[in-house]
Amino acid sequence: MHTTTAPTDAAEAVTTAGLAPARGEPLLDGVSLAVLAHAPGVHATWTLGELPGGMGLLEVRADGAPVEIRFSVPLGDAAGYWHPQGGWRRTLLADWEGRSRVSLVDGHAAGCLYDHTGATLLTFAAADPVPEAALRFGVSEEDDTHVVHLRLPASRQAHRILLVPRSPSVARAMRTLRGWFAAESTPAPVPDAARTPVYSTWYAFNQDVSAAAVETQAELAAGLGCGALILDDGWQELGHGRGYAGCGDWEPDRAKFPDFAAHVARVRARGLSYLAWVAPLLLGPGAACHAQWAATASVPATVPGAHVLDPRRPEVRAHVVGLCVRLVRTYGLDGLKLDFLDQAMVYAGDGAGDVGEAMVDLLTELRTALEAVRPGVLLELRQPYTGPGMAPFGNMLRSFDCPADATANRVRTLDTALLAVGGAVHSDMLLWSPDAPVAAVARQLIGALHSVPQISVRLDRVPAAHREVIGFWLAQWWVHRELLLDGEVEPGRPDELYPLVRASAGDHCLLSVHGDRVVPLDFSAHKHFHLVNGSDRDRVMVEVRGGGGAVRGVVHGPDGRIMDGPPTYLPEGARSLSVPRGGLASLTITEGPR
Repeated sequence: MHTTTAPTDAAEAVTTAGLAPARGEPLLDGVSLAVLAHAPGVHATWTLGELPGGMGLLEVRADGAPVEIRFSVPLGDAAGYWHPQGGWRRTLLADWEGRSRVSLVDGHAAGCLYDHTGATLLTFAAADPVPEAALRFGVSEEDDTHVVHLRLPASRQAHRILLVPRSPSVARAMRTLRGWFAAESTPAPVPDAARTPVYSTWYAFNQDVSAAAVETQAELAAGLGCGALILDDGWQELGHGRGYAGCGDWEPDRAKFPDFAAHVARVRARGLSYLAWVAPLLLGPGAACHAQWAATASVPATVPGAHVLDPRRPEVRAHVVGLCVRLVRTYGLDGLKLDFLDQAMVYAGDGAGDVGEAMVDLLTELRTALEAVRPGVLLELRQPYTGPGMAPFGNMLRSFDCPADATANRVRTLDTALLAVGGAVHSDMLLWSPDAPVAAVARQLIGALHSVPQISVRLDRVPAAHREVIGFWLAQWWVHRELLLDGEVEPGRPDELYPLVRASAGDHCLLSVHGDRVVPLDFSAHKHFHLVNGSDRDRVMVEVRGGGGAVRGVVHGPDGRIMDGPPTYLPEGARSLSVPRGGLASLTITEGPR
């Protein structure tokens, strides 16, 4: 057991070097640790144990006082720092700018420092994903180290931090963490319908939806390979204006949907599961129920027009559960798209109770009630509330909005998958313009390939050539679904934005390339290779390893048309393969080297 005397000075400073000093002690893999209790006269203690598989478990006790845990790592060849709230800032920040606040519905207290080979230098995660926590991180200019300072609230129980030994890649380290969280939690069931491509109305229609228009899209989407439909914002009364001043009543707009239940039944008859969008914590002044609930929604939302119902109040939780159950039961829905749950964080730190704990109560009650009405209910959650703590509450984990941005969709889905437990990771809805070339349409689909794709264009208004691209790539996605969603995925360094992604399982290996990268084909490791060209070139550079050999294969263009095939023999070494941009080359090894 290690003991550290807590400083009485907990004031913030410009850099971490200006904080109250604390003596660091060796932890593991060159990482040093200091723990502090932020209460006068209280001492923090820590122990480090080992979990099965080699992962470390750091336990910190501070007799009910708030705790600060400080990690310090020599810079070495450090290249970047990934954490769930990182967004595009995934290189090395200075410690005067690296800040985040997390909770159950807004990220997770986790991070990974890695070097230029992609190998990790520090990987940690709080074992308890619920409490509100604050982090400072970045390069300490004064000490030539990378630091992470994690502040946790007072607890009578030990704070537990998971530590992954150095790993060859960020993805490998995160698989270790995911395995632990999966074993320690009870993820929500993931029915097959949660693992099927989705048609969403949002980008296609925004709020200008109607029963007839949605049913037209549903029929086309089902024929192209979709298995679910999400009716987004605009179906409800006062659902217009791109704001949220009308939220709260959640009644169908009878002008758009004269008989909502019959409309849902007609879409479901086409073989599609039906989910409806709802933002159950938002309350707008235009809602008929505003006067009834305004006293429980004292803080404005960070989205325009609405306030946020306080989930720490039991009557609010009962109200939210009741309205969601009513929607599913009354209209025959298969599930709900639960939006803006992260807005609960407007109450964080106000001293009236932990938001994360309240959301656990709310979401536990909600899922239990919905399962009683609709067993196997589909519940879509969205970044940033897709971390391991949300595993019991949702089975569709969608990446944050990035309209028409194939790069962002690739990065965000892979980021989400790094720490996702249980649920199927979904892309943001795919959007493109009707005059886009077919390769651009394929690029959108390829950007979402390592997740469950969601599509949101007006299928009756795009050219037939676009529908051919959609049909081809959704068919390929179905063929490789288990490989893409369940295989071992190695996307590379986060700061490089994952230009070469490998998914492998058994004899099969799918590689999607999104830049001018050399794609390794290890003939000694796999027999079947699927090369997806998401780059702007009409060729893929490959490097054959493992001796080379005879192959048979086929090359498809972005719309599925068969092109000139690949060579019948690929010797060891580098060469160029003719694969059109937005296309696919499938190779099977038929014999080893000559």
